[in-house]
Amino acid sequence: MNIALIGYGKMGKAIEELAIQKGHPIVLKIASQITAELTAENLQKADVAIEFTNPHSAVSNLKTCIDAGVPVVCGSTGWLQQWDEVKKYCDEKNGTLLYASNFSIGVNLFFELNTYLAKLMAAYPAYEVMIEEIHHTQKKDAPSGTAITLAEQILQQIQRKKGWVNEVSNNEQELSIISKRIDPAPGTHTIRYTSAIDDIEITHTAHNRQGFAGGAVLAAEFLQGKKGIYTMKDVLHL
Repeated sequence: MNIALIGYGKMGKAIEELAIQKGHPIVLKIASQITAELTAENLQKADVAIEFTNPHSAVSNLKTCIDAGVPVVCGSTGWLQQWDEVKKYCDEKNGTLLYASNFSIGVNLFFELNTYLAKLMAAYPAYEVMIEEIHHTQKKDAPSGTAITLAEQILQQIQRKKGWVNEVSNNEQELSIISKRIDPAPGTHTIRYTSAIDDIEITHTAHNRQGFAGGAVLAAEFLQGKKGIYTMKDVLHL
């Protein structure tokens, strides 16, 4: 499977290392300074593209891949206010897209655990829920895409919460997400339920980028021969 890497920062390089170990050649690398090489002709040398850039370029990159007829795995976060636009574009062009806020297998299992715990806790309003996320100082968006996914899962289950805010809040209808940027943390997410009697919390801590990179390569393998829009739930059969 030939892979195009769109975004060649730390994550792109981690993906490259794992992909090569698994026998997948990298036929195109698009770093921030050579975006002019992101053309349909160059993309069509690849069987799949993996896109890890930033909120400002992600949508344009995805549309370029879809126009070229190349399946694309996207791990960029912070652009989901344009999700409906991209989904419609992919559908109209009969393209192939897999988006995840986090490709780590452990995090995706953590998502399932978070949903189940929120469902259990919905009946116990004495417990106040909050989210804390810690990342390295180079991370461009706050809260993280992973934290937003966790928050949306909680909001779906706990009806007394009407929305999330990226700060400490005393409003009982708001779900607080506390974002911390501390080097060299690759990513820690904690869901904490607090009452006057006790606390319950679940935490996922990433030790390095290998989990994210491995999941992205697994997602790219999954997309072979497929059309449509997918998530890591499809890849992991969750």
